[in-house]
Amino acid sequence: MKKEILGIQFDDLTRAEAAQAGAALLGEDKFHYVVTPNPEFILAAEKDKEFRDVLNEADLVLADGIGVVYSAKIQGTPLKGRVPGIEFAGDMLVHLNEMGGRLYLLGAKPGVAEEAGAHIVENYPNIALCGTQDGYFQDEEAVLLKVAAARPDLLFVCLGAPKQEKWMARWGKHTGARLAIGLGGALDVFAGRVERAPESWQKLGLEWAYRLKKEPQRAGRMAKLPLVLVKAAGKRLKK
Repeated sequence: MKKEILGIQFDDLTRAEAAQAGAALLGEDKFHYVVTPNPEFILAAEKDKEFRDVLNEADLVLADGIGVVYSAKIQGTPLKGRVPGIEFAGDMLVHLNEMGGRLYLLGAKPGVAEEAGAHIVENYPNIALCGTQDGYFQDEEAVLLKVAAARPDLLFVCLGAPKQEKWMARWGKHTGARLAIGLGGALDVFAGRVERAPESWQKLGLEWAYRLKKEPQRAGRMAKLPLVLVKAAGKRLKK
């Protein structure tokens, strides 16, 4: 079931339901892509119709940030909960490992994708890491040809929003992948370069605060969270 939150049509799913839906997409012999919007996505999509359309046309639209969940509740269309992109990606790796599939990692700084891939195959030995490419490229078609030649089943696209979402929508069906997921900085986490918040912080919905504590330079980005909540309240009042 879809629920519209400030212009974006989110799938109202628990993490387990999202994992089941993702596994079904990965099992089909055609291309699908998944997006994981947070409050920054919502604000950017207000000003960028192409980005908004790309988000709404995705096969799965998962609420990554706690700000999205709060906004949904304030707006009067509550979601079952958040489904962090990094956790959804982990669930897809479990399924890919079970099927003995092929994984391609696209994005991040030079060397990060290789490090992430090494950690992933160590934990999921039945996965074939079929290729990596950093996000510092200019020729999109050349990268497309490189990905397609690797014949992945699952593709992590970590180029930052909205570039990664637009890349998937434009090129994804030509990669031969069954499922692509836009994952922002997830490769840094898989590579061990960035630490996720402790589980206690995650359960309280304070992962953003932990990130801010570790990376105070993110303060400008975090300041967008209250703006989304205000917009949700305004929409509720208009109703």
